[in-house]
Amino acid sequence: MGDLKSKRLIVLKGWLFLAVAVLAGTGLLLRDPSWQTAALVVVLAWAAARFYYFLFYVLEKYVDPDLRYVGMLDLLKALLRRRRKP
Repeated sequence: MGDLKSKRLIVLKGWLFLAVAVLAGTGLLLRDPSWQTAALVVVLAWAAARFYYFLFYVLEKYVDPDLRYVGMLDLLKALLRRRRKP
């Protein structure tokens, strides 16, 4: 499968990710409607966004500019390849 190049489809994909996140958070809150659950959902969303930023910006810009990857599996493969090299 090739890279997604259509700007409209990229934006649609972003909105779909947002919809999935909102639905998942809503589902958790409906299952257990409490302030503790709401707080945990907010912390989860924040931490996941920071982890994404770390994986796709911080590692490339500050840790290793030569490390190139397009997804988490690609990153894992690259790290495993580097580990095997003497």
